[in-house]
Amino acid sequence: MSRILRLAAFLFSFCILAGVTYFPASADTSEALALSAHSAVLIDADSGSVLYAKNANERLPMASTTKIMTAYVALALAKPEHVIRTDAGAVGIEGSSIYLSEGEELTLEQLLYALLLESANDAAAAIAIGLSGSVEAFADEMNRKAQSLGLTNTHFTNPHGLHDEDHYTTARELALLSHAALQNELIQTIVSTRKTTIPHAGSDGVRLLVNHNKMLRLYDGCIGVKTGFTKQSGRCLVSAAERDGVRLIAVTIDAPNDWSDHTAMLDYGFARYHSVKLCDMAFLYPLPLVNAKEDYVMLGVEEDACVTLPNEVEEIQQVIECRRFESAPVFQGEVCGRMLFYCDSDGDGVRECIAEVPMIACYSVETKADTRTFWQKILDWWASLFL
Repeated sequence: MSRILRLAAFLFSFCILAGVTYFPASADTSEALALSAHSAVLIDADSGSVLYAKNANERLPMASTTKIMTAYVALALAKPEHVIRTDAGAVGIEGSSIYLSEGEELTLEQLLYALLLESANDAAAAIAIGLSGSVEAFADEMNRKAQSLGLTNTHFTNPHGLHDEDHYTTARELALLSHAALQNELIQTIVSTRKTTIPHAGSDGVRLLVNHNKMLRLYDGCIGVKTGFTKQSGRCLVSAAERDGVRLIAVTIDAPNDWSDHTAMLDYGFARYHSVKLCDMAFLYPLPLVNAKEDYVMLGVEEDACVTLPNEVEEIQQVIECRRFESAPVFQGEVCGRMLFYCDSDGDGVRECIAEVPMIACYSVETKADTRTFWQKILDWWASLFL
């Protein structure tokens, strides 16, 4: 037992002192971006941290980027294979369309491809009515989802983005919504698809769906997300790209040169930030146990922990926080401690916590039958105070 405790103390001390050193940045991070957009934001898709912003909290119309929320809510309400029968209220919606006919049946997944690639307003209405009974009821679901995501400056009145004074968001909140939506594997697959086909009712033919997002072809590493345009909103664009473990999301609203804006923003992010692996699943930490069938239990992490940081960051400090010992029983997956990571990410000399990683028991350990005498229990309790 004493050897285990000494090992634990050594590992604890090592982890507190451990640091990771990085090369200094080669780029001038104070350089400003000259964008055409009225409003713009660039965020790290893993943490949601804002890397660049311009009027990012101003309420503005969002046009068809609305459909990111439409897809997100739809998949919360129904499975992709759910069949939707097109209601008369979804036929002939103005703007982009795949010309659905009344009574036509398509799966939710097929309608989502039409929604996110061709930006079909009739597909948006068909989804809304098919899942919630009306456009208004579905918009209520969208607003509830926005609330649950903490989007306090976002409000929806419809699932397609046709102009309404009460239909708005901000660049920052649209980026955070996109961050959440991309956690859904089907949405991520659809928005990164360049073209596909879906059935055409009443014929043996198919509808060809082509993604309007040119960034998929223009920018190396682009994985989505959505375009939009109305006269009131101007050109809107949400893009996401991934390189060397760094995933970024860029948003512009009212941007005449949105393709160029997004190229500049993503280049800015990839040139100035990099991904750092803080710990991986090979990490193990022995936690001493009392009144247990084993002397200790090994703690680990559920998944690799990574964070996006500026190139200037030179050192990361890792601190382990857990009890000196744990009482049995301990169950597999039980959180028994945490790792905290600190660094000066802003270069202002102040260290801040950049990540918190739970440490969980790798297996269960049962309670040991207690055969000690009364005085042995007193002595063990007294000894435990000095562990």
